[in-house]
Amino acid sequence: MDPILIGEILAGLMFFGIIGFLLMGFPVAFTLAGVSLMFGLVGYWLGVFDPSNFGALPNRYIGFMTNEVLVAVPLFIFMGVMLERSRIAEQLLLTMGKLFGNLRGGLGISVILVGAMLAASTGVVGATVVTMGLISLPAMLRAGYDPKLSTGVICASGTLGQIVPPSTVLIFMGDMLSGINSQVQMEKGNFAPTPVSVGDLFAGALLPGFLLVGLYLAYTIFKAITDPASCPATPVPAEEKGNLMGEVFSALLPPMLLILAVLGSILGGIATPTEAASVGAVGAMVLAAMRWRLNLTILRETVIATATITSMVFIVLLGASVFSVVFRLMGGDNLVHEFLSTLPGGTLTAVAMVMAIMFFLGFILDTFEIIFIVIPITAPVLLMMDVDPVWLGVIVGVNLQTSFLTPPFGFALFYLRGVAPPDLPTSAIYKGILPFVGLQILAIAILFAFPAIVTWLPRLIAG
Repeated sequence: MDPILIGEILAGLMFFGIIGFLLMGFPVAFTLAGVSLMFGLVGYWLGVFDPSNFGALPNRYIGFMTNEVLVAVPLFIFMGVMLERSRIAEQLLLTMGKLFGNLRGGLGISVILVGAMLAASTGVVGATVVTMGLISLPAMLRAGYDPKLSTGVICASGTLGQIVPPSTVLIFMGDMLSGINSQVQMEKGNFAPTPVSVGDLFAGALLPGFLLVGLYLAYTIFKAITDPASCPATPVPAEEKGNLMGEVFSALLPPMLLILAVLGSILGGIATPTEAASVGAVGAMVLAAMRWRLNLTILRETVIATATITSMVFIVLLGASVFSVVFRLMGGDNLVHEFLSTLPGGTLTAVAMVMAIMFFLGFILDTFEIIFIVIPITAPVLLMMDVDPVWLGVIVGVNLQTSFLTPPFGFALFYLRGVAPPDLPTSAIYKGILPFVGLQILAIAILFAFPAIVTWLPRLIAG
């Protein structure tokens, strides 16, 4: 049999083998590395893989550890965890609940708006969902809200941190797409390719983030009009209205200033994402100190949580590197190229197919796991077909936001289930997210139809 064909068959079997082991409950990072090593040995025995190629892994790992862009990841995580410990989210939720309480659906609207602000200032999905679940869910249920609407709004709003800058997913995506795009452009004969920066992805994700927030708000208002019993008004007592605007100002000003300092400096070209992340980390500690919430205990908890989350992400990245080396050198990239390039409908169908694969992988894999596996395999093919790298990165980010919402392994569902009242059925949580998953699919369709929503702002900033 043709060695090329044997290698492609092994690459395909390896991909499905990894999915199978993950479904059996094996740890992701070790599954990626372990299964890849086993198939690499089988490929060596069949004469289609040279184990000496593993010699490239140490240099790749050192590259990850010394990559200045990726230093922004632990800094943004630190900023998010510190803000969560400082209870800024609690103050925002309580204040916005009072502000919109007189409206039908007002509590739902306040949760969405606070989720958007927390996404732009923290980006830590777990902390956001848990905080809003602890504070807003009991209030919404006491007010007579439909449990499905309540849980859906909280889960969907809590996952906005995956696409709204400063998203750690976009940082990894920007770093990966930058290298892939440079390689593709040089293969096309362009030896001075335009770089793809994390700042470009942040700028490109801003309007899609607003689009998602707008869709969530529109759905909540639609429910308030068509089914008022599902989201009744919660009038604020007269004695609490006296200094409401002062409370709103004091609750909104600190996070808004932090968002402006971090995102404004990146989008304005004043600072790199890593420099802006450093400003955000220091700013989060300043805000915590202003609320008398900064002490050695909180600092220690924040550092430990940051190290845990960062280690989790990077160990998956290291395992995915082993998979990438074996898959590509056994001819898996040729297999993917032939599959995508021969689809009827050309580029649009190829991108839609990749989006569909990622969407279904979101049922069983985490966001980082999907991008570390799928992006190195599919992005070179799609960029070779002249897909805009910034548009691709942002639409992948919007797509993978659903991985936090889709059962059985949607982490936002687990986070909310852990803090929800015991008498709230899990089925209500699962049913509640269905409309919001549909809204995210609608957002993807809109970005397909109007790609300028993503590309306009990065091009404007670039002049």
